[in-house]
Amino acid sequence: MPTETTKSIFFRGVRDAAPFLLVVGPFALLFGVVATEAGLSVFETLSFSVAVIAGAAQFTALALMEDQVPTIIVLISALAVNLRMAMYSASLTPYLGGATLGQRAVAAYFLVDQSYALSILKFETNPDMTMPQRLAYFSGTVAAVCPFWYVFTFAGSLIGESIPESLALDFAVPITFLALITPMLRSRAHVAAAFVSIVMALLFVWLPFNLGLLVAGITAMMTGAEIERRTTLRSGGNA
Repeated sequence: MPTETTKSIFFRGVRDAAPFLLVVGPFALLFGVVATEAGLSVFETLSFSVAVIAGAAQFTALALMEDQVPTIIVLISALAVNLRMAMYSASLTPYLGGATLGQRAVAAYFLVDQSYALSILKFETNPDMTMPQRLAYFSGTVAAVCPFWYVFTFAGSLIGESIPESLALDFAVPITFLALITPMLRSRAHVAAAFVSIVMALLFVWLPFNLGLLVAGITAMMTGAEIERRTTLRSGGNA
């Protein structure tokens, strides 16, 4: 890996991220359609995607806006859905923390589920990568995903209601997250957090404004953190 050029590593990132287009495309297309159906203009829909660039948070906010939920609840819910980005950032800090402020700012903006999932696996399995190589790989994963998120959002906003319901584009939402999460369930903490989130979401589905998802997310993070803490203490004790 140290002998590879940043160009070849960049295109490796592009190739690794390319399969995600099979779900990112319909996901973004669906958001464009739903947003315009909800009353947003093409410009507002595209601006939404460019500013937020987080599909789950965008769908959450849009659904709550359609239900005329108070603005503070919309903001809290969208931020809660995106709390995972803070954990992503903390996880990538040992690998990208030495980059310049500008590079880190750009990486922070383009930190999406796909770029994180691929990059963290690559960095963990190749700890000898240099900083330019890490940035090149991360950029490659971004180049294969983010521009198409904008393009398909724009296309969906133009097409709008002309897409027949029989196409069922909403399949892209759960498939995207299943494809991202499943390979990352590599420890008891990960599995426990995923299990608790499912159970809590079902138990609190009755809460208004989809607040059950907030409860599920917070509880799952606490569960994962506690199991990770106990595992670390146990390992230290055995040492």
